[in-house]
Amino acid sequence: MDKIRVLVAKLGLDIHWRGALSVAKLLRDAGMEVIYVGNQFPEAIVNMAIQEGVDVIGLSTLAGNHSTLGPKVIKLLQEKNINDITVVIGGVIPPVDIPGLKAAGMVEVFTPNTPIDTIVKLIKKAVREKKAASA
Repeated sequence: MDKIRVLVAKLGLDIHWRGALSVAKLLRDAGMEVIYVGNQFPEAIVNMAIQEGVDVIGLSTLAGNHSTLGPKVIKLLQEKNINDITVVIGGVIPPVDIPGLKAAGMVEVFTPNTPIDTIVKLIKKAVREKKAASA
């Protein structure tokens, strides 16, 4: 498998950057090519993901905007008929919101206690499955 390309973005105006930057570095250490774009809104995230040809969009949030801006990323990808990008989200997300995010199309929802090896394994598995489905 080629090197997995991941775009990591902070959703909206969320100023909490440490977790996203730490995960970005850990994914890079795990052999993935990571593009960290900082604070962005859904339209810009989707446009950058398309331009960069990424396999994964990793969204990070601590500001409580996950239930509105997160699903908007999925919706914009669907509107552009892009089905080969895996979207995951992480941050301080209340457990009650996780089923809704998955129903909206998030492949996985990571909380601050998720071990990095679990994140890496799930991303690799999701990308492998998407590539197999589109082959």
